[in-house]
Amino acid sequence: MTTPSQGFRRLALATVVATFLLVILGGLVRVSDSGLGCGPGGSGFHGWPMCNGDVVPGADLNTVVEYSHRTVASIVGLMALSLFVLAWRRHRHLLLSTGVVFGGVVFEGLLGAATVEENLDPPLVAAHLGTAMLILGALLYIWRATREDEPVETDRGFRRLAVTTQVFVWLTIVAGGYMAGTQHYGRPDYQLGDGAHHACGREFPTCNGGFLPFGDARLVDIHLTHRVFMYITAALVVWLAVAALRRGLSRTAWALLAILGVQLLVGALNVWLEEYEALIVLHLGLGTILWVASTWMTLQLYRMPVADRASARRELVTA
Repeated sequence: MTTPSQGFRRLALATVVATFLLVILGGLVRVSDSGLGCGPGGSGFHGWPMCNGDVVPGADLNTVVEYSHRTVASIVGLMALSLFVLAWRRHRHLLLSTGVVFGGVVFEGLLGAATVEENLDPPLVAAHLGTAMLILGALLYIWRATREDEPVETDRGFRRLAVTTQVFVWLTIVAGGYMAGTQHYGRPDYQLGDGAHHACGREFPTCNGGFLPFGDARLVDIHLTHRVFMYITAALVVWLAVAALRRGLSRTAWALLAILGVQLLVGALNVWLEEYEALIVLHLGLGTILWVASTWMTLQLYRMPVADRASARRELVTA
């Protein structure tokens, strides 16, 4: 085994960036009515992996947007496979993590196919987004491991707080994905304005005249579930940032607070404003960045697997 090369590090970082862009492109697919751009639910192989029965689709805008998402996903898959092959050949201490990423990307592709086949079913939409976040987190783990930095010395309580915050950021994103899935414009059984997005009207932080009026309607409950996770996550992020400042982790702490503040404002604007398609994509992007920041905070607190340097020296001697 050898210490990860500069090329491997760059590939790992490039895969992180490509996966982030893939998430954003997925948001564009939704707001552009392109979720079923390659065929309606029940199309089978005609709709995935084919696109309206063709290998290369036509020039329809919705089809192009959906097919672009699939193309970038394929590129991410090839990058993940490259990381796995390189780890198999030279960096065995990263074999498990790269294998998990590659397997996750394959699973994500199949999950995307099921989402299309099942007519953009909200639970599948949420699972698709949640899996993408887990893949992104695993890629950050690989990139962190290539840096071989020493972990930040801190106490067990702070590490638990960091992990808990990360978990609730993920849960908030998944709940938001489920809410978005109830109003996917590409679905033929939904009309513009339906779904849980505006189930509370234009009210925030109140909802239909109350604060958390659970039980009023199913769509209201879905919307409020996302809000509850958001409230818990916001409190945890602030708590984590304050604790991090006390431990000298000022850069990541201020980044967490800044991202959270902007995200809360954008989330509120999504409710208050009439035209919000661009804000939906921005909201998704900021949520993803918050996930990246919270994951990075956690990764800084744990020792990463490193190459067996004795074995690396023997390889250099015998080379």
